[in-house]
Amino acid sequence: MLVKEVMSEDIHYIQVPGNRLNALELMREKNVSGLPVVKSGTKKLVGIVTRSDLVENPDEEQIALIMTRNLLTVTPDDNIKDAAELMIENSIRRVPVVQDDELVGIITAFDLIENALWKLDIKEPVKDYMLINMPTTWERTPLNVAFEIMRYSHLKFLLALNKDGKLSGILTETDFINESEVVSERTVHNTSVGTEGDKWSWDSTNVLYVIKNRLKFSDKEVKDVAATELVLATTRTTVTECANKMRHHNIEQIPVIDVEGELAGIVRATDLIKAIKD
Repeated sequence: MLVKEVMSEDIHYIQVPGNRLNALELMREKNVSGLPVVKSGTKKLVGIVTRSDLVENPDEEQIALIMTRNLLTVTPDDNIKDAAELMIENSIRRVPVVQDDELVGIITAFDLIENALWKLDIKEPVKDYMLINMPTTWERTPLNVAFEIMRYSHLKFLLALNKDGKLSGILTETDFINESEVVSERTVHNTSVGTEGDKWSWDSTNVLYVIKNRLKFSDKEVKDVAATELVLATTRTTVTECANKMRHHNIEQIPVIDVEGELAGIVRATDLIKAIKD
């Protein structure tokens, strides 16, 4: 199967020059987590910007200084295995599709699930593809603390546990972004330096004002934001069945439970597409 049979041609992109606010608003409006970046007035691909890029660079406004420039791309006539391999080897969820250096589409891990993987009869169990080391937190944890837990894990989701230690919900990076805003804080630093003999220097005050942006979250707790109507798979669920669940519910990660109903892992679209490569 070729990339052009799976890719999305309805591309949401941002132009440079451009700013972070426009990018974030477009991501929220279109419910996407990444945007190709093109040169103004053209379809020439120059970069890609993700929500993670915006979060990790709160002090930078210009997209040109936030975006990733070292691009990995495919063409419409490449095999979907090539796209899957790029995503897997580079831990990314989307790859721009270009022809003659111009953006013509985008292919995501979910596109591979929705348009290809669910049609294949792959009977391997999802336990062969799931993650077993997962970031978790108590459902009463404040959002700002929960976000740091997710960030330190270098993953894009967080599982919520109730007071009995049972799975009660799941949050994604999108949920955190939707409950946050970038705020500016000013700090004052006294930069005077002197010695015991330099009396004049102690009477002189050099003040440095530093303005820094940071992500500020609402006062909600994890349980107020997490999705609680969970779609689950078991360790025996096949790859094809799991892909069908993702496609049907329009989700990119599914918690996996064992035969006793205990949390055993989680499988993401980026994990499941390894079956295409295999």
